[in-house]
Amino acid sequence: MLRRFYFYLRVCCVSLVCLFFSLILQGAPASAVPMQNDPNGFEGIPWGASFSETDIFVKVEDIGRSQTYELRTGSSSLGAVTVDSMRFVTSEGKFARVIVRYQGSVTHDRILAYLQSLYGPLDRTPGQIAGGPIKFFSWTGFETDVNLRYEAGTDRGIIFFESQDLRRKMTESNSATVF
Repeated sequence: MLRRFYFYLRVCCVSLVCLFFSLILQGAPASAVPMQNDPNGFEGIPWGASFSETDIFVKVEDIGRSQTYELRTGSSSLGAVTVDSMRFVTSEGKFARVIVRYQGSVTHDRILAYLQSLYGPLDRTPGQIAGGPIKFFSWTGFETDVNLRYEAGTDRGIIFFESQDLRRKMTESNSATVF
């Protein structure tokens, strides 16, 4: 009986230590903030809108159900902040996602301020945003998710603006082909 007690105690201690280290190595926890103003799209383009090559967009990738477009002008900006790239992704011809890439800590700070002005302030309660090499920031609305990942070591960031419905459909359609 006593031997079994020590065995379970050891298992619990090892489990807690593993959990502790996995949380530390993970970087900043990803806790989404409720979005104050869900745009139901990006920059005036509603999620699910028909999307094709135009005077503004050029197709850069076509992989069956998913097509990727970029701005023809080549220069991209998020608000007043210049970014490295901005890609518009469709699922079966419907506008579903925007992927923005940028670099630099000053750019990161400006983008974070811009996103907070659009979607609401981040929860700065101690323990909600931890320091670490990788930081995650998320806003969740009824129709839209915005997820930002910033790697301090490389000074690079990536932002996903996504339609919740179309993301689920893309995931469901891809899950059958993954394995």
